[in-house]
Amino acid sequence: MLTAFSYEASICTHGIGTYEITDQINRLVVKSGVRTGVATILIQHTSASLILFENADPSARADLEHFLRRLVPENSAYFTHTLEGPDDMPSHIRMVLTTSSESIPIAEGKLQLGIWQGLFVYEHRHDPMQRTLSVSIIGESG
Repeated sequence: MLTAFSYEASICTHGIGTYEITDQINRLVVKSGVRTGVATILIQHTSASLILFENADPSARADLEHFLRRLVPENSAYFTHTLEGPDDMPSHIRMVLTTSSESIPIAEGKLQLGIWQGLFVYEHRHDPMQRTLSVSIIGESG
């Protein structure tokens, strides 16, 4: 039987960095009862993103952050969108360079991620934030 579920999830961040949500999304997959299908996750913000990334060694995520800080530095004289501070425009650009949604296959009632992959909210702002995720799970149950 084809079933569809929609959930809203939230995550509190504590400033710039990555926050793994793999287990949280897997719990929603289990709750849905979908055995084979797809989970689509959207972060409803323009200054944070979703990434599928290395989840075994935190230094990989630190390297990503250092790279993006160099690629899109704060306090650049050419930014005019700075109403919310020096991290305002850089956070929007970093979100565009990463992604705002992911679609992940489900098999045997579980997200089909690689052994070293995790799903992360990637916060691009300095201040703590509460981020909202829209999660849709569609597939065969039972």
